[in-house]
Amino acid sequence: MNEKQIKNISKFLSLVLRHDPIKANLSLDTAGWTSVSELLTNLEATRYSINLEQLKEVVDNNDKKRFQISDDCLRIRASQGHSINIDLQLTPKEPPAVLFHGTATRFVDSINLQGLKAGSRNHVHLSTNVDTALAVGQRYGKPVLLKVDAQAMYEQGVEFYLSENGVWLTEHVSPNFISNA
Repeated sequence: MNEKQIKNISKFLSLVLRHDPIKANLSLDTAGWTSVSELLTNLEATRYSINLEQLKEVVDNNDKKRFQISDDCLRIRASQGHSINIDLQLTPKEPPAVLFHGTATRFVDSINLQGLKAGSRNHVHLSTNVDTALAVGQRYGKPVLLKVDAQAMYEQGVEFYLSENGVWLTEHVSPNFISNA
């Protein structure tokens, strides 16, 4: 498969595994897993008909490592970013002292008032990597890098989770823990 095909299939997988499994006539369990064979069968009816090796290629080449295939290759799920009710069964972890969030300048005033909210997703996404955070912010306009005092939040009892692909997740970041980086 070429890069464009991999990217297009990856976007479709993001849609059906994170937001709208019905688009591929899939059902997800409570942890977000679905059957690989069911996915491949249902993809045959779409313009994204692929086999298991091609699916593995898409998963392995996804730059954000958005997907997980179980060790036995029978199940697949998105690592994070769901807008549907999924319990990724992550264990709370102590975060690094500082995490970053990239956003667009047009959202800064709202963030200064309300903090970082999950919106339609299950969690706020935070990064240890400045470049990653800026790249995320750039998708929505002129990017702004925000610094989150994760240590202070953790000390006040806020839970953090580390997704399989290295994204830090939390439910909300109050404005008093946010500063410009």
